[in-house]
Amino acid sequence: MRPAVDDSVVLTEGPWRHRFVDANGVRFHVAETGTGPLIVLLHGFPEFWWTWRNQIPVLADAGYRVAAVDLRGYGASDKPPRGYDAYTMAADVIGLIRAMGERDAVVVGHDLGGLLGFAAAGFHPRSVRRLIVLSSAHPLRQRAALAVDPRGQLAASRHILAFQLPRFEHVVTRDDAAMVETLMSRWAGPRWLDTADFHEYVRACRDAIQLPQAAFCALEAYRWALRTALRLSGRRFVKLLQEPLRVPTLQLHGELDGCVLPRTAQGSGRYVSANYEWRVLEGIGHFPQHECPETVTAEILRWSKG
Repeated sequence: MRPAVDDSVVLTEGPWRHRFVDANGVRFHVAETGTGPLIVLLHGFPEFWWTWRNQIPVLADAGYRVAAVDLRGYGASDKPPRGYDAYTMAADVIGLIRAMGERDAVVVGHDLGGLLGFAAAGFHPRSVRRLIVLSSAHPLRQRAALAVDPRGQLAASRHILAFQLPRFEHVVTRDDAAMVETLMSRWAGPRWLDTADFHEYVRACRDAIQLPQAAFCALEAYRWALRTALRLSGRRFVKLLQEPLRVPTLQLHGELDGCVLPRTAQGSGRYVSANYEWRVLEGIGHFPQHECPETVTAEILRWSKG
């Protein structure tokens, strides 16, 4: 039998320090380094803070204070049974910025982290100086695509439909979390797939999702999104996000992304009234921060300095 997984599997050593920050009623794990204006890095599913390992030291060397966060329910952060609605998780981001002693920050989000970045910037525009979104769509664009593109985005999101099943978290962690490798292999672009770096990172993600309660918590955000679509809280969420985003926003998206289709994400600019740029990364899949790390880092720096 495989030994039980504990938080040590996500506390990887490197040119950063691990610390814990209390914000919005939860203790968050943060990998932090550097001094200067704050950049907050938000990971996606089924990952954890280490997805930014290639960006963290370079951004710090460029004169930024960099904080890669384990989202609520992931990695070494707390895993409460509730709080996986978009309102609370967006407030987590703002609470972290304040708890780290800053009034605002550049927010960079990938996948689920990108959705939360859009929500945080929409609900709390004064706290997000600039927004950079990778492999994600504005929540309203994602919602619309699921409804009107059944052979495209809905088919690509079939895993989210499966997540609605009771106790599906046990399927995610079955066979040493084999499903994590299946999903990441399906979404990764050809440049990264089957490299040693890919297999090392997937192994780390398989370990992280097997932390106690991590799989349940990871699925809860997706369950909230579908189950509240027709409820008052879901309609309120849509109404709030219809207000044009006043935060300068850069979107980077892989040409070969099979999880969030480029045509789904591309329409996100209609929800941004501030300066906005859209860039397609040729030959790249769902994980640009791994597949073309130098390009992603350079774009984060360019947009942060803007």
